[in-house]
Amino acid sequence: MPLVLALVAGPALGQSTTTQNLAPAVDPAYGASDNGRPALISPAAAPAFNVANVDKPLADNEAAFTADQIDYDTQAHIVTATGDVRMIRQGNRLRADKVVWRRDSDEVHASGNVAIQNPQGDITYSQDADLTDSMKNGVADDMLLVLENGGRMAATKGARKDGVYTLNHAAYTPCDVTTNSGCPKDPIWKITAARVVYDPSRHRVSYRDTRLTFLGLPIMWLPAFSHPDGSGAGGNSGLLVPDLSYNSRNGLMVATPYYIQFAPNHDLTVTPYAFTAVAPMMEAEYRSLSSKGAWRVQAYLTDSSRSTTSTNGGSKQARGYFEANGTWQLSPTWALTGSIRAVSDKTFLQRYDLNYDDTLRSVVKGERIDDNSYLSISAWAFQTLVPKQAGSNLAQADQGQQPIALPAIDYRRRITDPWLDGTLTLQGNTLSLIRPQGQDTQRAFASAQWEKWLLTGMGQQITFTAYGRGDVYHSDRNDLTQTVVYQGQPGWQTRAIGALAADIRWPFVGDVWGGTQRITPRVQIVGSPATKNLAIPNEDSRAIDLEDSNLFALNRFPGYDRWEDGARVTYGLEYALDLPRFAFRSVIGQSYRLSNQSDILPVGTGLSSRTSDIVGRATIRYGSFVSVTERFRLDKNNLAIRRNEIDATLGSSNTYLEVGYLNLNRHIDPTLEDLGDHEEVRLGARLAIGKRWSLFGSTTLDLTNNSQSLLNNAQTVGDAIEDGIDPVKSRVGMAYSDDCFEASFQWRRDYTAFGDAAHGDTFQFRIAFKNLGR
Repeated sequence: MPLVLALVAGPALGQSTTTQNLAPAVDPAYGASDNGRPALISPAAAPAFNVANVDKPLADNEAAFTADQIDYDTQAHIVTATGDVRMIRQGNRLRADKVVWRRDSDEVHASGNVAIQNPQGDITYSQDADLTDSMKNGVADDMLLVLENGGRMAATKGARKDGVYTLNHAAYTPCDVTTNSGCPKDPIWKITAARVVYDPSRHRVSYRDTRLTFLGLPIMWLPAFSHPDGSGAGGNSGLLVPDLSYNSRNGLMVATPYYIQFAPNHDLTVTPYAFTAVAPMMEAEYRSLSSKGAWRVQAYLTDSSRSTTSTNGGSKQARGYFEANGTWQLSPTWALTGSIRAVSDKTFLQRYDLNYDDTLRSVVKGERIDDNSYLSISAWAFQTLVPKQAGSNLAQADQGQQPIALPAIDYRRRITDPWLDGTLTLQGNTLSLIRPQGQDTQRAFASAQWEKWLLTGMGQQITFTAYGRGDVYHSDRNDLTQTVVYQGQPGWQTRAIGALAADIRWPFVGDVWGGTQRITPRVQIVGSPATKNLAIPNEDSRAIDLEDSNLFALNRFPGYDRWEDGARVTYGLEYALDLPRFAFRSVIGQSYRLSNQSDILPVGTGLSSRTSDIVGRATIRYGSFVSVTERFRLDKNNLAIRRNEIDATLGSSNTYLEVGYLNLNRHIDPTLEDLGDHEEVRLGARLAIGKRWSLFGSTTLDLTNNSQSLLNNAQTVGDAIEDGIDPVKSRVGMAYSDDCFEASFQWRRDYTAFGDAAHGDTFQFRIAFKNLGR
């Protein structure tokens, strides 16, 4: 096919056009040098590659030129362009002072401030280059290659063939090589090599005879090395950044992850762990991504001694942890999710600093969601990591007491009421709980809830609710449940539930102090006939506590197994203030039970008397600098604080202080599980020092006294502690971060211990070089 030459932006050959010149900011010899200057520094002015009147992609056999002057030798078939020459061919762009194109041999010679941009956006600078007419292949001396992601390579000589760059005697760095005032400077780190190969299609940079220089000092030599180009699109295989730490349990730890990329959407990371005090450990993580969803599998395996009574001794055996999770969108309405977690013993995760969970939850769930219906079919399993110790709650520590839910089915459908213009929600639910050494319970119910919202002429918002439900339960081995009030009666039990409610809000809105305030009184009336509760097993309604989130709920129990019957009125006040850069939100309320029948709400929940405790929440925000939220419950008789939670953040994204405080002082019956009183404070801070350095730290302090932490209510390690301030965990560290390098050092101490997961100090050191690591 004949070559079509498009000479664009010249009124006539030999006439000039006004275009931007490319002036070099440094010595035009870009080739690599020992100190990295000026070789790794690109011109200050970005080259202009655009060609006038070319606003759409050219065909492969087309080229576009623009220049101050273009001459064509018809005898030798040579095109000579001079003065701000710009050329486009097959997605490649060229800028130079002079270009000589020999059309018969398809050779292009560019000279003077040469800049060549490939389709990926990488730019090559040189003073002299020989290219093919497509500009895909070429050779240049003293060249600088600036990658689209910001990294740069300089070489005494470089070549490009089929899109792959080969550089000789080269240097690479992703770091800044100029000061804020534009003066050259040495990068924090760089790589020099006898030979460098950069493949944009693989997003990979490979080296031969490599030396890594940090702060001007050579720190590592490797015969071969490779890493990603920093675009995030590639990676292939290679070593990741090592992890180095020390603790008193396992000694010095060195983890060296190796990354294997099977395809852009499938990879495997294998990490061997070496310890000075215990046997090595191996970790593997596989990840997969497809058009339907994503999933991952992770596993740890080692061979070490395990003890539940001391840090030493115990039989040596295989120990490990397995985790898998994924999500698949099977259709626009159907999705499948799963998460499986299992560990060989109760102390493995804590001993090796993997996590500090006290329960591992596994679930497989299928869901169907459309505009008006929801269906969930799931199965659950639980593994407890709570240690068995004197005074602990055996239901929490005994694996035989952990339930397996198979199946758990929930279906809901929303229907528009054609008669009263309300909304009808139908629900069907079934659950089967099986315990290897405990109570088994099966449940099924069907319910209907009708709601209608009204807005009166005076601005009141009124919600009417009607609710009805029928339950069927079956249970056996009820006496194996430790807490008697949760057992229910064995065999088949049925129950009917009904309720009517009206909820009225009346917002008052007005201008104040240059902003807006809103005051909203709220009253709710609920009536429900006496309901059979104690004959029904209680599996999902145990941890009840009055708070602002459930104050106006139709049923203040968190699940389905208990129902709050009787008649009550709930009243409260909401307040909102919005000013420039300032916002305040608050709510406070209380309820009063009209009936005087005996109740199933335990003392200490705030709901056991006819008049409930007072609950509320307040939130203050000032710009992005201050955020404070407090949730509280006050005793109805003497306004003593029964529950107080504070979460506060002060500062910017670089320097901040985080404070968390929790005080549960409710005097709950210690025979009830999951309701123990507790007091703690959490502190975290970060202090930026200049632009690069920072100090950080955090601590959790247990303030619980003996009257709050009764031994027979202890749930986890460290619950039963002495009076005073007892630290739970603390850490302090220092970090450095710039555009191409990160380093951090931190000390951490865990004060809780169980068996071979002994408390002690951990020292962790981490460094990361941008784009290095695989």
